[in-house]
Amino acid sequence: MGRRTRGPGAQELKKRIQELIDLQGGGYNSDLVADIVESALKLLTDVEHRGDVRVVQTAIRELRYAFKLFAPYADTRKVTLFGSARTQQSKPEYQQAVEFARRIAEEGWMVITGAGPGIMQAGHEGAGSERSFGANIRLPWEQNANPVIEKDNKLITFKYFFTRKLTFMRHSDAIVLFPGGFGTLDECYEAITLMQTGKSRLMPLVLIDRPGGTYWKTWDKHIREHLLRNQFISRDDFELYEMVDDVDAAVRTITRFYRNFHSMRFVKDLLVIRMEFAPTDHAIDGLNIDFQDIISRGRVQRIEPTPEEREDGSDLEYPRIAFEFNRHDYGRLRQMIQVINSF
Repeated sequence: MGRRTRGPGAQELKKRIQELIDLQGGGYNSDLVADIVESALKLLTDVEHRGDVRVVQTAIRELRYAFKLFAPYADTRKVTLFGSARTQQSKPEYQQAVEFARRIAEEGWMVITGAGPGIMQAGHEGAGSERSFGANIRLPWEQNANPVIEKDNKLITFKYFFTRKLTFMRHSDAIVLFPGGFGTLDECYEAITLMQTGKSRLMPLVLIDRPGGTYWKTWDKHIREHLLRNQFISRDDFELYEMVDDVDAAVRTITRFYRNFHSMRFVKDLLVIRMEFAPTDHAIDGLNIDFQDIISRGRVQRIEPTPEEREDGSDLEYPRIAFEFNRHDYGRLRQMIQVINSF
């Protein structure tokens, strides 16, 4: 974190920033916006290189617009599709992507892709532009948005991969990957890493192969023979993704994940899990017995919405349980969600 402005000058600066906010007419989260403005002013003395400041400038612009774009659809579940931009329409994977997107849209979901050709275009064709988002990226050879999404107002073009990736993860409730190249594998590893380390919420991560295909099986074999065998990962990490080779299984995996589980968040030391249906005392006892290895202190218990949740209005209507999670074994936490969905 950067140094904070102190002394009489600090109070005057805060006052001036608040005056600017008032001049703008106020709005949401004015305290956080004031902090951003104060941090931006520190760039005047802390960062000399113009290119570095442009990174900050562009990142804020891109993220602000992306959040604005997705805000009206916050209550709709979304799945991000990754896969090769080079996949031709004649390939089985392309047709699978079309069918998957069509089926998941029929379940009420929206589809996010990178807005390019190949698997990305297939996803938009299946879902239709009205249920699609496009997150394009400017490349040296200028990747154009595919014709399904290019004129839709739910298309955004990013300069930086990191702001684009953040947008994918921030707004996704599930991720589906079809075979692809370096970019696809990069997104796959990043999604797994973010869930494994608790830097993103747990969600279904489904790897779809063509019927009888071996792309993801070969990848999984490499993971087991090199990463697991050398103890670079734990066996529970394999709970973070699932491999299938048909669309029905992929749709079923995603929708079942939210059959009872709704969402979760940390409130200080507590992990709060919200559900569609309140668990019985017997079910809670079972969780305490079966998952005591990931409870750092106390036990799983039924709770009312916390003051922090009431303050920001976080899904107050849902029953919830909470416990002190060890913040390490996210594969095991994924197993707990599976059990919650079986209640």
